[in-house]
Amino acid sequence: MSNPYRVIPATITEVIQESPMIRTLKLLPEEPIVFKTGQFVELSIPSVGEGPFTPSSSHYISDWMDITIMKTGFVTEAVHRAQVGDRVGLRGPYGSHYPLDKFAGKDVLILGGGCGLAPLRSLFTTMLHDVERYNSITFFAGAKSPKDCIYKDQVTGWRQFANVRFVRSVDVVPEGDQWNEDVGLVTKLLAKLDIDPKTNPAVVCGPPLMMKFGTWELLKIGFQESNIYLSMEKKMYCGFGQCRHCVMGKYYACKDGPVFTYDQIKNEEGIWE
Repeated sequence: MSNPYRVIPATITEVIQESPMIRTLKLLPEEPIVFKTGQFVELSIPSVGEGPFTPSSSHYISDWMDITIMKTGFVTEAVHRAQVGDRVGLRGPYGSHYPLDKFAGKDVLILGGGCGLAPLRSLFTTMLHDVERYNSITFFAGAKSPKDCIYKDQVTGWRQFANVRFVRSVDVVPEGDQWNEDVGLVTKLLAKLDIDPKTNPAVVCGPPLMMKFGTWELLKIGFQESNIYLSMEKKMYCGFGQCRHCVMGKYYACKDGPVFTYDQIKNEEGIWE
C-alpha cells in the first residue's frame, strides 16, 4: 500500500437491518478495493470519525463491499443512522488474512457468534466460490436469540452445497419466538462435530468470552494450537500500528493480525480482554 492514509470515497447503495443491533452496509467505492479474506478496512463517517471493520463479503468481489456492523459506540451509532445514498470513506486493506492454501483439501471448521460472523461470512463465501478445493466446510454459528441471528435470508442457499454443513444455535428462545434449530451456547455444537480434530483447521471469531471458551473446547477435543485461527479485532483503531490501542504483548493486532494462530499468541497477556 503506497499511502496508508489514502481514503477512497464510497456510496451506500443498500442497508440491511440484520438484527436490532447489527446492520450490513453495501458500499460502492469509487475504485475497486482488493483485499484478502480476514483483512480489514477503516470506514469513516464525515464529521464523525472512523473505525476498523472487516468486510463481510467475498474477497473475489472488489467493485463493491459489504460491511456488517454492530452498534456499540459513537462511530457505530452514526453508521446505524446512515442511509442509502450517503457517502463514506474507506481506507486499506490492512493486516493479515486467512491462509486458504493451507485449508485446501481439509475439513474446515468455522465457529462464530454475534458480529464475529461478519469476517466469517467473508471467509465462508470466499471458500464457497472454490468449494471443490475443500474436503468439507462446517460452520457453527451462534446468536443470543432468534431475533439476533444475522444473514437469515442466505442460510437456505448455504445449505444447498453437498460438502457444506451450516448449523445455528441460539442461547435462549424467548416466549413467543419461533425456532426449530439448536438451543444453547454455540460451543455445545462441537459435540456434533464429525471431522478429525487432529489434522484439520478451525477458525474462531466472536465476542472475546466466546472465543476464549471456544478455543479451550477445541483444544480439549484435539485441535492443534497451530491449527486454531483467531481473528483478534477488538482493540484495533488506527489500522497500522501508530496508536498502540491494539498491542498484545509483542504483537500489534492491526499489523501482525488480526488473524493469528493460537500458538502465536497464547502466552501474551490480555488476549481475551
